[in-house]
Amino acid sequence: MNLSPAFAYVTLITNADYAIGATALARSLRRTGTSADVVVLHTGGVDAAALAPLKTLDCRLMQVEHLPLSDAFNDRHARGHLHSAAPFTKGRKPEFHSPLDNFCKLRLWQLVEYERCVFIDADALVLKNVDKLFLYPEFSAAPNVYESLADFHRMNSGVFVAKPSHDTFRKMLESLDGPDAFWRRTDQTFLETFFPEWHGLPVYFNMLQYVWFTMPELWDWKSISIVHYQYEKPWEKDHPRAKQLQPLIDLWHRLHESGDMPEITALKKPEGTA
Repeated sequence: MNLSPAFAYVTLITNADYAIGATALARSLRRTGTSADVVVLHTGGVDAAALAPLKTLDCRLMQVEHLPLSDAFNDRHARGHLHSAAPFTKGRKPEFHSPLDNFCKLRLWQLVEYERCVFIDADALVLKNVDKLFLYPEFSAAPNVYESLADFHRMNSGVFVAKPSHDTFRKMLESLDGPDAFWRRTDQTFLETFFPEWHGLPVYFNMLQYVWFTMPELWDWKSISIVHYQYEKPWEKDHPRAKQLQPLIDLWHRLHESGDMPEITALKKPEGTA
């Protein structure tokens, strides 16, 4: 698919750990042969050394500020307060994860030099060319399926299609920081509310890693375009789910270190599947 310069893949990094993830993501995107820009939004929490590998991959690095939000909003969405009020019960977020940083994703709508953007979280890998996502409308995202098919009604903001617009960004800021506003899953809950008629992408455009062991029959390597390492990250050493997810962790390390993608049909299948 020949793309005009008006399309971009966008990710966000807010510390050195997510820069590691973004490096693997960028390598995986480059190997698909896409001609779209790869834009890395980064906050001041990422130093030059962490950004250096992304420069070698010809990523467009753009420093962004945190959103102009009230002190009360920031307090409610600080890690300790948010995880206490809305704890994660199915998995563990790493210590370097700061929920408040997630709202910086909304800066994507300020990239008005692009006609369309596909946002991909930095803890994801692209396994095949997904340029056709640029043909989807705003706002498109895959469902948050990782435990049961009943989750299809919920959205996951790890991959989404958006149309940058200063007007949309302004309306987002107006809606985001209302009296006592509390977005229990930060940007994800907000975007699902802001775009109530969101267009559903096939789940294979954002395959959450827990599907590997919760719904192994749904895991089809030939169909999967993007693997999203939600909760524990593959670069964490000996994380609590490492044994269960070892084949996916091995895949991440192979792409991160060499950009080499093994033959899809040769990849290990989840236990209990044919």
